[in-house]
Amino acid sequence: MAQEWKKAEIAIREILVEGNERNEEVTISGYADGLHCVGLGTDAAVFVYDLTPTYAFKIYTEQALHKKEMERSVYERLEGIPYFPEYYGEGRNYLVISYESGPTLLDCLLQGIEVPRTVIDDVEEARRLAYERGLNPRDIHLKNVISQSGRGKVLDVSEYVVEGDDKRWEHLVWAYDTIYPSIEGKAIPSWLLDSIKSGYRKLDQAGSNLDEYAQRISQLFSRFMK
Repeated sequence: MAQEWKKAEIAIREILVEGNERNEEVTISGYADGLHCVGLGTDAAVFVYDLTPTYAFKIYTEQALHKKEMERSVYERLEGIPYFPEYYGEGRNYLVISYESGPTLLDCLLQGIEVPRTVIDDVEEARRLAYERGLNPRDIHLKNVISQSGRGKVLDVSEYVVEGDDKRWEHLVWAYDTIYPSIEGKAIPSWLLDSIKSGYRKLDQAGSNLDEYAQRISQLFSRFMK
């Protein structure tokens, strides 16, 4: 049915998404029966609605409405590439895209779910195709990639019109090749992942390189796995 997703419009109006300082996750207030939050970001929150389960609704803060317009234009340029959600439409403060099920790479690490090489290769292909359409695929991290039956799909394209390479995906591929083989299939506690994330953020500040960082991470994992 054309624009079936509009069944969720009344429910969406009951939800307020507000931004926080220091680039922290948004805060949600309000309630609508059948509307469930499935993801939080710094500019928006993602919901699904029981009556339209194949759609996801990304609701933005008032301060981030300009980012909604940028992200809509990115989805339009990515049309037809199967490694990204499909774009369907928009409301005043939200975008409508396909709901993509599956664990994120972060979920896989926390739950000990195997991440096959095909997931990594699919993201590489997604980036290549995005570059071909004049976009700059960046801000690709553990929470922005999901595994669907062993294949990869990339979520959140909001920064694809931002210049510069943040190297986040390149560093993830390096970690997959260098560190992941020793922990594959093992559930990693959140405190350990938080420690690794904190250390990663300090790499430039400390003047460290990836090899030195890898040694520290390997020591952390070796103590955990004893």
